[in-house]
Amino acid sequence: MEGKPARVDDRPGGAAHLIPSMIDIPQIETARLRLTSLGDRHFEAYASMLADASSTRFVGDGDPLDRMNAWRSMAMLLGHWALRGYGMWAVEMKHSGEFVGRVGLHHPEGWPDLELGWMLMPEQRGNGYATEASRAALDYAFDKVKAPRAISLIRMDNSASERVARRLGGRQATTIDFLGHSTLVYLYHPPEAVA
Repeated sequence: MEGKPARVDDRPGGAAHLIPSMIDIPQIETARLRLTSLGDRHFEAYASMLADASSTRFVGDGDPLDRMNAWRSMAMLLGHWALRGYGMWAVEMKHSGEFVGRVGLHHPEGWPDLELGWMLMPEQRGNGYATEASRAALDYAFDKVKAPRAISLIRMDNSASERVARRLGGRQATTIDFLGHSTLVYLYHPPEAVA
């Protein structure tokens, strides 16, 4: 993969070093939000979100993450862009840059299909941000990635995520056992594929 030229990073307290700029993550703006590349500036809020049990209840093993594993999560999401050409974005308030959460496309090894996923900071829930940001990510999946479909994997009892999936036009296709949990599979198709 041919990357952009490396740039020098002169961070306070450290020697200048080269950072390869091999991942080109597009920025998307909606009415209220900006979907942008996850970065150092998001880490404190990102780690706080993943340390909150209400945020992690329906993902992975359901347990909150410590700072080290939050860092690994962020690195994995950034690496997904390099390996697949799409991935998760940081979601920020457009007017302030405040971190809202993450949203995007996910298809690591072992996943049943291209997943549209979202996670918001606890204080940002209930404002329609998950739907707004996810709609932009879903449009990206169909317009840019040219995905023939996308899914959302939603654990049983996660009624808030079910409501988001339905607002996005998702329909429950099946229920599967995924990562040891009974999981609803919501299916999305490109607008022109819906008759």
